[in-house]
Amino acid sequence: MLGYELQTARLMLRPVSWQDMEPMVRLKKDIGAFGTMLGGVRNRVQAEREMAEDIAFWAERKVGIFSIFENGQFVGMTGVHERPDGRGLGLRIALFPYVSGRGIAREAAGRVLSFTFEAGEKRVVAVTREDNLASRIVLGSIGMTLSEQFQRDGQTMLLYEKSQAPLKWS
Repeated sequence: MLGYELQTARLMLRPVSWQDMEPMVRLKKDIGAFGTMLGGVRNRVQAEREMAEDIAFWAERKVGIFSIFENGQFVGMTGVHERPDGRGLGLRIALFPYVSGRGIAREAAGRVLSFTFEAGEKRVVAVTREDNLASRIVLGSIGMTLSEQFQRDGQTMLLYEKSQAPLKWS
């Protein structure tokens, strides 16, 4: 997906590709990064299947999951995918724990959210556990608002959403 690389003040975001497979496998095996994601940590086979799905999603929708790089080093992923629970286009964020707490999630997810709306998508949702304060702070800081709560596997889950404002004609 050349041409879709995004820059922020300190990050480079690149659509996922097979060259990111090894660091993505490490990220998805990391309990600190993926332990609270829907489906939990992944093994290599699951990570490879998701990579194939993510690449196909990019080809179909021209939006998707990005690898996050800081100073040329892979530090995580963010982007959008079709949520398997039918709730719509969902924002995902996962970072290696050693880079958490420095604003990388907010910076990367905010840029991806803007890109997704620029690409023509109208609504993006994000789901997090009620007790995941860090995720809730990030989602609020990028303009997503709490719209619903539900139960999943004995946990209270929160649904955040943001819609693209309609164009106003003068």
